[in-house]
Amino acid sequence: MAIILDRITQAVSKAENQSSWQQRGPIGFILSVLKLLKLPLPSAVAIVLVSSLVGLLIWQQMPPRIKQLINANQFLETKESIEEKFMPGEGVIVRPGTGMSQYPIFRARIIDTGLEKLGYSIKTRKQLNVPNIHIAVSNGDLDFNISHWEKLHEGFFVKNGGKDKFQRLGTLVSNTIQGYQIDQKTAKEYNITNLQQLKDPEIAKLFDSDRDGKANLIGCIPGWSCELAIEHHLDTYGLRNTVEHVQGDYSALMADTLARYRQGKPVLFYNWTPNWVGSVLKPDQDVLWLKVPFTSLPKQMGKLTEQDTSVDGINLGFPVDNIRILVNNKFLEANPAAKRWFELVNISIEDVNKQQKLVHDGEDSLEEIYAHAQEWIEENQELFDSWVEEAREAGKVAGN
Repeated sequence: MAIILDRITQAVSKAENQSSWQQRGPIGFILSVLKLLKLPLPSAVAIVLVSSLVGLLIWQQMPPRIKQLINANQFLETKESIEEKFMPGEGVIVRPGTGMSQYPIFRARIIDTGLEKLGYSIKTRKQLNVPNIHIAVSNGDLDFNISHWEKLHEGFFVKNGGKDKFQRLGTLVSNTIQGYQIDQKTAKEYNITNLQQLKDPEIAKLFDSDRDGKANLIGCIPGWSCELAIEHHLDTYGLRNTVEHVQGDYSALMADTLARYRQGKPVLFYNWTPNWVGSVLKPDQDVLWLKVPFTSLPKQMGKLTEQDTSVDGINLGFPVDNIRILVNNKFLEANPAAKRWFELVNISIEDVNKQQKLVHDGEDSLEEIYAHAQEWIEENQELFDSWVEEAREAGKVAGN
């Protein structure tokens, strides 16, 4: 009890700067209580003695196992207060980057939170288009980018120095897919299963929303790099005369597409996972993926075969891909704990789709997206903490 009283008065004395010896320790505590309660000294002494005797009797009657648990808990609390957790990132300012839209911020915040747990300070995130973010990480203007699609962005990786400049770590989101979708109603009515069927002007006119005689294909935002593959497909599959690639703000274009769909009109659009669209227009229920006649992609994406671009027997025309973390080599060399963290983090496509749907439905402020990230961490707390501690250990081993 004396120890408890002493700790309380020590805390009070710190707040009040220096105190005289009469004001510190158990004696000072008793004196202060006396002043507050206006008790005479004999009464106060009697209260303290009775309380001490009661506590002693309770302790003596307590089973040995309970005593051991209490002592162990006190030891652990004391140890934790003395030995603070090792912070491998202490004093290091990290410069992260993401793509231009709001949607990667959810994943970025999860990554940043883990780095903060390791002691890193996070500088304001930069949002750049695909070409510029690869240049920035390569040059060391940014330390990492959490929106690198391994196969889709292969050309940007090679062009900006490849492994001599940066590394692709972990698999933040695995088995992503891309391709072309149309509504089920039109697909069944006209037996449309293949993109090349749009060479037929009569089929193409079904998707003509601006009455220029061509199908309106809602495509990829300029600068995302998927637009290069779509443009390549229009040439390779002979669709230039019958299909128009509509580009702009994808979310706004898809809002119009959804309105047309709900009116029972035909729709044709490029889609990918993870993306909120799949939570609204469900594959095999509301829409279907179109096949392509054969695999053909821009040279900068590397050598890809039909096996690379097929899912469940359907050739989608785009490779099954992984979203990875692109990290500057100099940062990696100096930060083994961060390197291990990047290697470990993985978020399921289902979780990303669910969060993107929340953003699409209006929970799109930075505070709300950060809250989504915190909720994900709490729902996966044990796994998240295990990643952090493994990364911390990697920093210890490397002497970071």
